[in-house]
Amino acid sequence: MKGVLLVNLGSPESPTTKDVKPYLDEFLMDKHVIDVPYLLRAFLVRGIILRKRPEESAHAYTKIWWEEGSPLVVLSERMQKKVESLVNVPVSLAMRYGSMTIEKGLQELHDTGVTEVLLFPLYPQYAMASTLTILVKAEEIRKKKFPQMTFTDVPAFYNKPDYIKNLADSIQKHLVGFHYDHLLFSYHGIPERHIRKTDVTKSHCKIDGSCCNTPSPAHDFCYRHQCYETTRQVVKLLGLPADKYSLTFQSRLAGDKWLEPYTDVEVDKMPAKGIKKLAVVTPAFVSDCLETLEEIAMRAKEDFEVKGGENFLAIPCLNDDDEWCKTVSNWINDWAR
Repeated sequence: MKGVLLVNLGSPESPTTKDVKPYLDEFLMDKHVIDVPYLLRAFLVRGIILRKRPEESAHAYTKIWWEEGSPLVVLSERMQKKVESLVNVPVSLAMRYGSMTIEKGLQELHDTGVTEVLLFPLYPQYAMASTLTILVKAEEIRKKKFPQMTFTDVPAFYNKPDYIKNLADSIQKHLVGFHYDHLLFSYHGIPERHIRKTDVTKSHCKIDGSCCNTPSPAHDFCYRHQCYETTRQVVKLLGLPADKYSLTFQSRLAGDKWLEPYTDVEVDKMPAKGIKKLAVVTPAFVSDCLETLEEIAMRAKEDFEVKGGENFLAIPCLNDDDEWCKTVSNWINDWAR
């Protein structure tokens, strides 16, 4: 029997320091997120980051928390329910971090008799700190708890035509009535070394402005290339001129060289360049979360306006959009045949 496990990032149980701290510990201690030796990682996370970050993050979560709970979880659950109503196989939802564990999701499928699982990371672009850690964790659990199960992994869908159309249509819909000067594609940032670590050729990824445009097997696992390709295809579909849009990376941590240009730095510069009406879309996420609702829709908006910007629009993620849910269900049905 076949079934599907949708997997998203996760969330603390509540927007309180006591719940945010263990969530951040689990997330940041993941060797695929902060990819340094364990003792150094423990020193950085538990000795430095977790001294201040939980309180700061709890404050940020408080600003975006819904009555129903974490927006990321609520929106993922809505998507899961819509998708399941459109397919003929069980669909469960799990999170990489937090209480909605991958093990619980697999157990739920196991209890309905599922032996073949479509493992579906809800990330359009491949990255160590998102896709890979889900695949590794799921396989560890499968071996220990569900050895009779088999997995089929859904690859990054950053360039699939139906996804690109869903994203372009969503952007166009939300831009109706907003006469923007510029459309910013803001992707979650990652350290540059992650790009080199996931380079299957061990030589292609130079991050020099040309490697992402030169065909290579490395592109199947290159987050940077996939971000630029998503943008290129959406822009082509929308018919945007080159001076009407740009691409940046957000959410970096201090201490490492991360992918550039940085969203906050570029947004601050825009009003002085004559960009007074800015729209921002965040295609690294399919569900709105702390990084989209607080970092972009609140902090970036405030920074933009302080610097002289007049109108700011944060375009929602695909979330449980009907057409997006149909696309996901079509992929599932194709696999389940």
